[in-house]
Amino acid sequence: MSVNLDDYKELLEDLEPESIELLHHAWPEAVKVFSPRGLDNYLKGASAIRSLGRGRSVVDCWIDEIPLVAKEVGEDVVGDLATSVLGLASRTSGAVIELVLATSPTAAKRLGDAHLFQNYLQFLNVLIAQAPRGIRPMLDKLEILLEQLTLGGLRRWAMWGAHAHRTDYEEQIRYFGLESKESLAVLQKERKGTLFIDVQRRINMYLRALWGRDFFMKPTSGDFETREGYKPFIENYFIHLPDAFDNFGDVPASEVYRAAAAHAAAHLVETKMPISAEGLNPMQVAVISVIEDARVEALTIHRFPGLRKTWSALHTATPEMDASMGDYLDRLARALLDPEYSDKDKWIIEARRLFESAQDRLDTHLVSWEMGVQLAHSFRDKNLPFNPRTDVLSAPYRDDNRYFWEFEEFDFDKATSAGYEAPRQVRKYVNVMEFANEIDVETAGDDAQEIWVMGTEFFPYEDMGVSYNESEGREPVSPPFHYSEWDYQIQLERPDWATVQEKRAKLGDMQCIDEIAAQYKREIARMKFLLDAMQPQGTRRIRKLEDGDEIDINAAIRSMIDIRMGMQPDPRIMMRSIRKVRDISVLVLLDLSESTNEKVSGQEYTVLELTRQATVLLANAIDKIGDSFAIHGFCSDGRHDVEYYRYKDFDQPYNEIPKARLAGMTGQLSTRMGAAIRHASHYLKMQKSSKKLLLVITDGEPADVDVRDPQYLRFDTKKAVEEAGRVGVVTYCMSLDPRADQYVSRIFGERNYMVVDHVERLPEKLPVLYAGLTR
Repeated sequence: MSVNLDDYKELLEDLEPESIELLHHAWPEAVKVFSPRGLDNYLKGASAIRSLGRGRSVVDCWIDEIPLVAKEVGEDVVGDLATSVLGLASRTSGAVIELVLATSPTAAKRLGDAHLFQNYLQFLNVLIAQAPRGIRPMLDKLEILLEQLTLGGLRRWAMWGAHAHRTDYEEQIRYFGLESKESLAVLQKERKGTLFIDVQRRINMYLRALWGRDFFMKPTSGDFETREGYKPFIENYFIHLPDAFDNFGDVPASEVYRAAAAHAAAHLVETKMPISAEGLNPMQVAVISVIEDARVEALTIHRFPGLRKTWSALHTATPEMDASMGDYLDRLARALLDPEYSDKDKWIIEARRLFESAQDRLDTHLVSWEMGVQLAHSFRDKNLPFNPRTDVLSAPYRDDNRYFWEFEEFDFDKATSAGYEAPRQVRKYVNVMEFANEIDVETAGDDAQEIWVMGTEFFPYEDMGVSYNESEGREPVSPPFHYSEWDYQIQLERPDWATVQEKRAKLGDMQCIDEIAAQYKREIARMKFLLDAMQPQGTRRIRKLEDGDEIDINAAIRSMIDIRMGMQPDPRIMMRSIRKVRDISVLVLLDLSESTNEKVSGQEYTVLELTRQATVLLANAIDKIGDSFAIHGFCSDGRHDVEYYRYKDFDQPYNEIPKARLAGMTGQLSTRMGAAIRHASHYLKMQKSSKKLLLVITDGEPADVDVRDPQYLRFDTKKAVEEAGRVGVVTYCMSLDPRADQYVSRIFGERNYMVVDHVERLPEKLPVLYAGLTR
């Protein structure tokens, strides 16, 4: 079943043009995440949310964020999320609904399981009925809360605040915004030791290092109502581990996770056949389970001896524990694992003897069945009752053993749901004969298994001068890039808040570029001479070194003279020859907002035309010097659509194509600068140069249509500049706004900006600035 976006025109006709354009950009990523059924639910959800009449931003948020949710916890939750949002519509504002959608990827990532995410949606439904003023501040702090609390802990923390401040709305807002002492105290009380989501990647790598294969793990929440978590278990080829573990005595919680995951993986590897429970009573099942645990652990320890220490540290049974059968099961489990454990009980001694005599038969589960039945029979002499609910193992890493009692043959559908990926879409490059003779489905959709690409345009047999590319082709859309944004009011990053969409730059008339180069020919030659003079290339000698490549004869003679005269000699008698070369990568980032279409005061040309002149002048000079450089531009229409244009890339020669793209650049929309700087830094980080420079040319302060607070984007841009600096990218801003002194120094730093008061002087200022920055 192939799903094409064009098939849903009638369903999506009510969407605004900007939302439809955003959907076109998100579609390639959605096709990778969703099945055809999931895509159908995704689009119907967008249409249903549009029918609420709560504004375009809610619809855009759904389009942008839902693929991220499905990527984390699967597409089955999309219908539940849509139902929850539609249910909330009658009880809260559109801003809260948008916040619920915007934070859903964070919740999905931190919870990591579809069932837990569904419980989270039910929790929101309950909370909005009991504390309607608290849900917005809680969602603002959701990432902090889920970094410290399990889902059950979050629910208890929220319910405490809802009941304590049911009628005091101001205090309710302070509680859910983590601004009150009671809030922080309850948070600390409910806080667990270590969350599964924080160690999942390390545990995955640990298991892969041991067995050379992948194991699929999910968190499970056992403390949604109580503080007691579920035991680990294996179901449908998934290892289910508690969503949080506390430290176990002196053993850190991360080691408990490691032990639990390794034990479950040992079952998956070493259990070849199911154990029949037919004719067994509950006591026999319990004893057989302990023997089977010992069997798989013994086989695993034979391969990885260090695991014995990991597991033994979590057994605390002692010979004095004899009040219940559960105590004896704990002693039995420890005795079969730890050879240093001493226990003189006859039943334990018998178990050890039987297990030792079966060492050569541990590859079969029949050993566990035979020993378990025999030991369960002999245990009756102790006259202790058995309670299946309370007489269980106390070692926190042991699972409930449902796996080998309910063992099934390999099920491909379940294995697929466990993480075995379906075949990825393949992009195949073919010649014209393969394309013409062997193509299977000419009308395949975006989710086709293979995409065939030709190196040249393909013309129909009846050559009419128009290729298939021109008549039927579509502009390729890059996958969206999601970046965090800094919210200065809550002093936290909003994860995956802004979406950068790369778009293909349109071509223009290259003649205007050549005219600019000819007009400023003298300035280009002068700049090349200036740059070459400031940083000469070739071999240079560095003298007066204590450690060098060769002796500096003059310095050595002076030191000998000092020795003969009884003076302290200068030990720096070595020198080194180094080759001095220009090693710099420069990315020029252009602000292409609507304001660049305004004319320069007292002139006939616009700010955009002046920016184009300065960029061409700089590009020609850099190209003649040989520095690696790129030219990109950006504009924005809200946080979901930051448009990014790559006019020239680092590995691309400065020839007709980049020049034609510069000739075709236009000014439109707004200036969400932080996201653009983060995306530009992404490309600079991939360069191997020792010095990396990001040169931002803008005519105004950061602003966007969905942000009313002028300080919000200023602080976010400052944060983006700081993030770039941490990865070695120097950011410099050339502002054409005469009022920029009020804010630009706080964003880029005291020495990292220049305000061009007379905009018409930009072409002569920019080359000199570049020369100073690259010396």
